[in-house]
Amino acid sequence: MTQQTEVGSAVHAQAQEYRHGAERPLGGYMLIMTVFAAVVGLAGLVAALTRRGLPHRVAPYDLALITAGTHKLSRIISKDAVTSPLRAPFTEYRGAGGPAEVTEEVREEGPLRHAVGELLSCPFCLDMWVATGFTLGLLFAPRFTRIVAATFTALAGADFLQLIYARAQQATQG
Repeated sequence: MTQQTEVGSAVHAQAQEYRHGAERPLGGYMLIMTVFAAVVGLAGLVAALTRRGLPHRVAPYDLALITAGTHKLSRIISKDAVTSPLRAPFTEYRGAGGPAEVTEEVREEGPLRHAVGELLSCPFCLDMWVATGFTLGLLFAPRFTRIVAATFTALAGADFLQLIYARAQQATQG
């Protein structure tokens, strides 16, 4: 048996032991993490080659803006009914969710399809990608990034106001 085959068998055995019989697409997760690392690494290389220095600090305004913008954009991508065609190859519709949201389950066919389904249907999972996108945007195109983040921050604020309004309306109607 070659050393490569032995390593592959050991990795496979470790994955089986980790799963405890559950469907965990570790290979899909590994590919997604590799893509993420490659994108961030490439952005770092481009930043270095173009002599873009990292800021000494992140302004509190920018941090608040990308935090709220990340929250809203992640929810739109992962839960909004209108964006369901983006998730459809990786998820299956199960019913209505929160206001203007849907509930979906991840498709089980194939480790990559399953892993991408988990990423696209989970706002918490998607937050890392969106926050990284906004952060890289602040490095390469700060004015454009701020206006995009401000748009999603305004949407998040409007959503909360809609929910507060609906709650107040219910309270006045008994």
